[in-house]
Amino acid sequence: MRAFVVVVAGAEVELASDALWQLGVRAIEERTPPPTEGVTDDRVELWTSVGDEEDALDRAIASLSGRWPHRIVDVDDSPAQTWRQFAQPMWVTNELVVVPAWQCESFVADNQATVLFIEPGGAFGLGDHPTTMLSLRAVLPLLAGARDVLDVGCGTGVIAVMSAMRATVPGHRVRAVDLASAAVEATIDNARRNGVAEYIEVDTTAAGDLDGDYDLVVANILAPVLVELSGELRRLTRRGGHLVISGILAGSHQHVLDALAPMQVVRSDVLDGWAAVTLRHPV
Repeated sequence: MRAFVVVVAGAEVELASDALWQLGVRAIEERTPPPTEGVTDDRVELWTSVGDEEDALDRAIASLSGRWPHRIVDVDDSPAQTWRQFAQPMWVTNELVVVPAWQCESFVADNQATVLFIEPGGAFGLGDHPTTMLSLRAVLPLLAGARDVLDVGCGTGVIAVMSAMRATVPGHRVRAVDLASAAVEATIDNARRNGVAEYIEVDTTAAGDLDGDYDLVVANILAPVLVELSGELRRLTRRGGHLVISGILAGSHQHVLDALAPMQVVRSDVLDGWAAVTLRHPV
């Protein structure tokens, strides 16, 4: 596994972090760099993962525009993988369960629930984060009338795969995009694993470069990115369709809703301090 490390002055941590978030990273760790002889400053190291592929690393380097020094560090992620032996199936609702891919031979559903087998890969979660659970629950009842679905920031592809598996409209299609090439690979892998690869188109296209509109748009990404993409999310949501957003704090997301105005809130759900909000264009 390769870590992407950016060194910035303390006053520019937020600015550099925003540049990294826009690359589609899932986490950023702040570290104090080792002392350098003759240097006394407030430097901070931002550690993240943009994927191991050369094109992903090149894109990350280009996004810095030469403003901050960076380095690529090979790290051993085997200690971080011990969680796999303790992972358990996660019931999103009584009709949907997300199961670790490595338990596919041992898991047996006790009812007619839809079973998603998900391999998270090295840089993504299994789908148990509250924002993912909220998004899945919000999307489920909306699929009955959705011919086409767009998942912005698809990660492992759990939302896109579930949408393809649960779609009921003939000729349905699912579009999934993520700026992280590792997310695209994970989504393709999980779509194949669950037998719906032919229904999902996935790549690193930016939201601003997407054409057309969709019956259902899902964006489980952080609040600053939601605000930045608000105009595109409005454009991509078809009149009469729905936009589901998550990745926002339950008590601190009014600024995101303001950015999405005049779209109107249909419902809002909260889990463990996080929120998911469903919106529509005004009638």
